[in-house]
Amino acid sequence: MTSIGTGYDLSSSTYSPDGRIFQVEYANKAVDNSGTAIGIRCKDGVVLAIEKLVPSKLLVPGSNKRTQTVDFHVGVATAGLLADGRQLVNRAREEAYNWRSTYKEAIAGKALADRLAMYVQAYTLYSSVRPFGSSAILGTVDKDGPVLYMIDPSGIYFGYRGVAIGKGKQVAKTEIEKLKLDELTCREAVKEAARILHLVHDEAKDKDFELELSWVCAESNNKHAIVPADLAQEANAFAQAALNPDEMED
Repeated sequence: MTSIGTGYDLSSSTYSPDGRIFQVEYANKAVDNSGTAIGIRCKDGVVLAIEKLVPSKLLVPGSNKRTQTVDFHVGVATAGLLADGRQLVNRAREEAYNWRSTYKEAIAGKALADRLAMYVQAYTLYSSVRPFGSSAILGTVDKDGPVLYMIDPSGIYFGYRGVAIGKGKQVAKTEIEKLKLDELTCREAVKEAARILHLVHDEAKDKDFELELSWVCAESNNKHAIVPADLAQEANAFAQAALNPDEMED
């Protein structure tokens, strides 16, 4: 039996004969059509970086950020539909607040990823709702040290040492695998993240983009913060030099 064009994609609560849920697959496609986002877990923290595509030159620089602070020690980067990503961030903030109110301590990264993933998965169960068209990368430094998780639209989540989502994820994953993550510091990872996002950006097909860089590490007092402007400029220069070595020599 074929499950193509037979109406099995009209509801997220309907399985096709071969066990697929097309609405979830469509949500994953929405993520794959978005700008690339990567997370790198280093020896001293976590770095989040996003290729935020700019649809119009009239937009104010820095608006509609895809990197958000959930709790003091937790940062989230999203790829996919921007509005869906904001909803995931708001839910994560609620979960972090409820944990603090109940247990009087900061939420652990695994607990937050688990709760957020359960919330996402609930939206794949009912015909009255649709799956979230957004994936989230969650990075933090907690009592277990630096941790990095990725939650996808199906509600599944995994812990990673390095992860990439979005249209350039395959090339980005290949580049991340080349890094010696156990030896990498966050300062070095910021430069590598900038290089990878410049590498995956297709200037011929894609629109202009803004590079969003944030981290959670000792240098930021283990709090999620935007990477300092001087380091971000240094990372951009490093990326340009790595991609165009001949021009830099001239």
